[in-house]
Amino acid sequence: MAEKTIIKLGKTVKNFTLQDQFGQDFVLSKMKGRRILLSFHPLAWTPVCARQMQSLEKNKKVFDKLNTIAVGLSVDSVPCKAAWAKTLKIKHTKLLADFWPHGGVARNLGLLRERDGISQRANVVLDEAKKVCFVKVYPISELPDIGEIITFLKNL
Repeated sequence: MAEKTIIKLGKTVKNFTLQDQFGQDFVLSKMKGRRILLSFHPLAWTPVCARQMQSLEKNKKVFDKLNTIAVGLSVDSVPCKAAWAKTLKIKHTKLLADFWPHGGVARNLGLLRERDGISQRANVVLDEAKKVCFVKVYPISELPDIGEIITFLKNL
């Protein structure tokens, strides 16, 4: 099956509801007036993914000042996300389970690696209207540069 085209700048992201590591619903449409950073990582319990999610947690106050909610997403289940967040000491950043339908949000954004059953490593920034204003896919083994995202948000 061919990979779906990655969502383009200016496109509105379809509303979705995913559970976070606490079992609470994250509903995109309820995040009114806020920017959203969707930080996709392939799988929990891997070193680069751990550092990627820790960078979100470390910069939580910066994101708050920039009117941005940063969330991590992968195809892992809620119990997996809960155990992983506890191990990583992530308490304030929502780690969303794009578990069922398997990788549904990643698939809708063209970021699901169908052959592997995991998402790309990618950052997608949505403006206050939930339109894509930044999208970047990284090599699976590469840690995304959080400074690049923060600089982008400061310049919006």
